Amino acid sequence: MTELKNFISSYASFNEAELNDIVSRFKERTIAKNDFLLREGTVCQDLVFVREGCLRLYYLDEDVEISVWFAFPNSSAIDIYSFISDKPSKYFLQAIEDSTILYLPKAELTMLYAEYPTMQEMMRKFWEDAVLNLIDRFTALQRDSAEKRYLDLMSKPPYLQKIPQKYLASFIGVTPTSLSRIRKGIR
Repeated sequence: MTELKNFISSYASFNEAELNDIVSRFKERTIAKNDFLLREGTVCQDLVFVREGCLRLYYLDEDVEISVWFAFPNSSAIDIYSFISDKPSKYFLQAIEDSTILYLPKAELTMLYAEYPTMQEMMRKFWEDAVLNLIDRFTALQRDSAEKRYLDLMSKPPYLQKIPQKYLASFIGVTPTSLSRIRKGIR
């Protein structure tokens, strides 16, 4: 649970007893490769922290899967819009390898807000961080070339290279064939 404590503490300060109580509210779950945590049409009810493995958030566009986010160990995975609005998701959240997650149901988070007002500050900073990441991603898709987006992605930690090429291609906004050409041009 040290990683989860570090994640929470990166957004707000809690004393040890508070932090232990907050972390104890998370439940653990193992997800097999290709299993889903969220499907289109269902409401996202959990704040998810990835302990091990990798998750992918994607949507379907005319039966083509478009990857929009990858969640690696010590990061979160969530459909922000569905979680906040309580509206059905337009996304799928899937394990792309065997994964272990810690999750906090929204109802439990709401109780933590009442018990620990600092939890509201923590989540505000978490949402701000998520929004900034989304803006960066949107801007890169609009401004940067596919080659630059690929190079930026490859500069991330090495576990990104475990992601299947078809998922990487959709994430940077190209076809798998175009990604192959980009990769050949870089070598």
